[in-house]
Amino acid sequence: MALASLLDAGADIGYVISGLRELPLGGWYLEAAKTSRAGLAATELRVEVPSAEATAERTWGTVRSIIDRAAGLPPRVSQRAQGAFARLAEAEGRLHGLPPEDVHFHEVGALDAIIDVVGTCLALEYLGVDHVHSSAVALGTGTIRAAHGPLPNPAPAVVELLSGAPVVGTPYGVELTTPTGAALLAGLAESFGPVPPLWLRAGGYGAGARDLEGLPNVVQVVIGELVEPGGLGPGELEELVVLETNLDDVTGEVLAHTVSSLLAAGALDAWLVPVVAKKGRPGHVVNVLSSPATAGELAQLLAAETGTLGVRQYLVTRWAVPRRVVEVQVEGLPIRVKSGPHRLKAEHDDCARAAANTGLPLREVARRAEEAAAGGDR
Repeated sequence: MALASLLDAGADIGYVISGLRELPLGGWYLEAAKTSRAGLAATELRVEVPSAEATAERTWGTVRSIIDRAAGLPPRVSQRAQGAFARLAEAEGRLHGLPPEDVHFHEVGALDAIIDVVGTCLALEYLGVDHVHSSAVALGTGTIRAAHGPLPNPAPAVVELLSGAPVVGTPYGVELTTPTGAALLAGLAESFGPVPPLWLRAGGYGAGARDLEGLPNVVQVVIGELVEPGGLGPGELEELVVLETNLDDVTGEVLAHTVSSLLAAGALDAWLVPVVAKKGRPGHVVNVLSSPATAGELAQLLAAETGTLGVRQYLVTRWAVPRRVVEVQVEGLPIRVKSGPHRLKAEHDDCARAAANTGLPLREVARRAEEAAAGGDR
């Protein structure tokens, strides 16, 4: 269910299967399909393994060796998967009075459980998840059947693994949290409790094998970026320089040329602010936004183009939201479109060139370009 929820949230099953093929284990088949639980759309994962694997037992040392031999796995995937199994070996060792190395995994040592754990770590890697947090963990009641016979529900290994974590009991007489799931939480979760402050990006639901009356039998996952205290949100903070000078004896043509020259020379932005200067003369303040590396060169250019006798400089911090530039076609002509989290903006110069070549109004070219970019027509 954990792996299915991550696939539902956008992880690529092809990437997961490719990574799992690095394990020195064969004879398995993995398939994901859309389903619903209590009316909620979810993804269900089916793992088929040879019949002999259904009751296979492996020691912690054997499982660790299997993962170690998968040389093509990303290092963090191997570390996370081994961390989950190590926590399980420690828990089982405490329950049975054995060193972790001597613990025999029963159901959790079977091939399908290894696929579940390593596959979940691969899905996290695909999604770029750096930190895992968990809500309180739901537990069932009654008894369950395990390799050694009937056991209380939750299983002793689950109780041992979740020691110190918040849990919630339910009246359902089914195993809502398995040792495999508890091992993943114990090995991966950095904290338990409410969802931390996030800029939410995606969500997913992994379906269990059965429908439960009155309860969607799913694992829910949410993916997002942590909001730093007092932060502005996802983006990049960078130190920049603002250059400015006051001018009251320069023509409009010179001002326009100066702004164009500054932008062509690498200014991040340049603009004019009309002011009333000394002795009531109309004037302008030229502002230039620059990286520290190019500030000196741009100040020299500003002085050369305008004849100013001085340029002020001060540091600013800019919060830049994630953005990218995509290229689309309008009437066969390329148009660059700047794409950010809140809007699309077609490049004016490209639109003007296309308008001149096609006879279309400038606004129509920009509209078509932005619609193409929004629809993914690259």
